[in-house]
Amino acid sequence: MTERNNLRTDSIHSASLEVRMLQGSGIALILIAVFLLRSGEPNPEWGKFWMVKPLIMVPLAGATGGVFFYYLDNLRYKGGWRKVVANLLSLVIYIIGLWMGTVLGLNGTMWN
Repeated sequence: MTERNNLRTDSIHSASLEVRMLQGSGIALILIAVFLLRSGEPNPEWGKFWMVKPLIMVPLAGATGGVFFYYLDNLRYKGGWRKVVANLLSLVIYIIGLWMGTVLGLNGTMWN
Protein backbone atom coordinates (compact mmCIF):
# COMPACT_ATOMS: atom_id res chain seq x y z
CA MET A 1 0.00 0.00 0.00
CA THR A 2 1.09 3.50 -0.66
CA GLU A 3 0.76 6.32 1.73
CA ARG A 4 -1.00 9.45 0.61
CA ASN A 5 -0.09 12.77 2.07
CA ASN A 6 -2.78 15.35 1.91
CA LEU A 7 -0.69 18.44 2.08
CA ARG A 8 -2.62 21.64 2.14
CA THR A 9 -1.07 25.00 1.57
CA ASP A 10 -3.19 27.96 2.42
CA SER A 11 -2.84 30.91 0.15
CA ILE A 12 -2.16 34.26 1.71
CA HIS A 13 -3.75 36.04 -1.21
CA SER A 14 -7.24 37.36 -0.55
CA ALA A 15 -7.99 37.44 -4.29
CA SER A 16 -6.51 35.81 -7.37
CA LEU A 17 -4.03 37.49 -9.68
CA GLU A 18 -6.69 37.86 -12.37
CA VAL A 19 -9.03 39.66 -9.99
CA ARG A 20 -6.30 42.11 -8.94
CA MET A 21 -5.44 42.76 -12.59
CA LEU A 22 -9.09 43.37 -13.44
CA GLN A 23 -9.47 45.73 -10.51
CA GLY A 24 -6.39 47.72 -11.50
CA SER A 25 -7.34 47.90 -15.17
CA GLY A 26 -10.98 48.74 -14.35
CA ILE A 27 -9.99 51.75 -12.25
CA ALA A 28 -7.57 52.88 -14.97
CA LEU A 29 -10.18 52.44 -17.70
CA ILE A 30 -12.70 54.55 -15.82
CA LEU A 31 -10.15 57.31 -15.19
CA ILE A 32 -8.95 57.51 -18.81
CA ALA A 33 -12.49 57.29 -20.18
CA VAL A 34 -13.61 60.22 -18.01
CA PHE A 35 -10.51 62.16 -19.07
CA LEU A 36 -11.08 61.49 -22.77
CA LEU A 37 -14.80 62.24 -22.67
CA ARG A 38 -14.14 65.61 -21.06
CA SER A 39 -11.33 66.50 -23.47
CA GLY A 40 -13.49 68.25 -26.05
CA GLU A 41 -13.13 68.24 -29.82
CA PRO A 42 -10.19 66.23 -31.18
CA ASN A 43 -7.67 67.58 -33.64
CA PRO A 44 -8.55 66.34 -37.17
CA GLU A 45 -4.97 65.31 -37.89
CA TRP A 46 -5.01 62.72 -35.05
CA GLY A 47 -7.01 60.25 -37.07
CA LYS A 48 -10.40 58.65 -36.70
CA PHE A 49 -9.60 56.16 -33.94
CA TRP A 50 -7.22 58.21 -31.82
CA MET A 51 -8.92 57.17 -28.57
CA VAL A 52 -8.12 53.47 -29.04
CA LYS A 53 -4.46 53.79 -28.05
CA PRO A 54 -5.06 55.41 -24.64
CA LEU A 55 -8.01 53.12 -23.96
CA ILE A 56 -5.65 50.15 -24.37
CA MET A 57 -2.41 51.48 -22.86
CA VAL A 58 -3.79 52.92 -19.63
CA PRO A 59 -5.74 49.81 -18.55
CA LEU A 60 -2.65 47.69 -19.30
CA ALA A 61 -0.66 49.94 -16.98
CA GLY A 62 -3.41 49.62 -14.38
CA ALA A 63 -3.33 45.84 -14.68
CA THR A 64 0.42 45.96 -14.06
CA GLY A 65 -0.25 47.94 -10.90
CA GLY A 66 -2.69 45.23 -9.87
CA VAL A 67 0.03 42.62 -10.37
CA PHE A 68 2.35 44.53 -8.05
CA PHE A 69 -0.42 44.78 -5.46
CA TYR A 70 -0.92 41.02 -5.68
CA TYR A 71 2.76 40.20 -5.27
CA LEU A 72 3.14 42.51 -2.28
CA ASP A 73 0.55 40.45 -0.38
CA ASN A 74 3.43 38.46 1.12
CA LEU A 75 4.70 41.61 2.78
CA ARG A 76 1.20 42.80 3.64
CA TYR A 77 0.41 39.51 5.38
CA LYS A 78 3.17 40.00 7.96
CA GLY A 79 1.33 42.96 9.45
CA GLY A 80 2.59 45.95 11.40
CA TRP A 81 4.77 48.47 9.65
CA ARG A 82 5.32 46.05 6.76
CA LYS A 83 1.63 46.25 5.89
CA VAL A 84 1.81 50.05 5.80
CA VAL A 85 4.94 49.94 3.62
CA ALA A 86 3.32 47.41 1.26
CA ASN A 87 0.18 49.51 0.90
CA LEU A 88 2.12 52.73 0.31
CA LEU A 89 4.46 51.03 -2.14
CA SER A 90 1.50 49.51 -4.00
CA LEU A 91 -0.18 52.91 -4.24
CA VAL A 92 2.98 54.68 -5.43
CA ILE A 93 3.69 51.99 -8.04
CA TYR A 94 0.08 52.12 -9.25
CA ILE A 95 0.09 55.92 -9.58
CA ILE A 96 3.45 55.96 -11.39
CA GLY A 97 2.25 53.18 -13.68
CA LEU A 98 -0.96 55.05 -14.46
CA TRP A 99 0.99 58.21 -15.19
CA MET A 100 3.38 56.37 -17.53
CA GLY A 101 0.50 54.55 -19.25
CA THR A 102 -1.33 57.83 -19.74
CA VAL A 103 1.73 59.52 -21.22
CA LEU A 104 2.36 56.57 -23.55
CA GLY A 105 -1.31 56.36 -24.51
CA LEU A 106 -1.73 60.04 -25.25
CA ASN A 107 1.64 60.48 -26.95
CA GLY A 108 1.08 61.68 -30.49
CA THR A 109 -2.42 62.97 -29.84
CA MET A 110 -3.09 65.25 -26.90
CA TRP A 111 0.57 65.38 -25.90
CA ASN A 112 2.43 65.80 -29.14
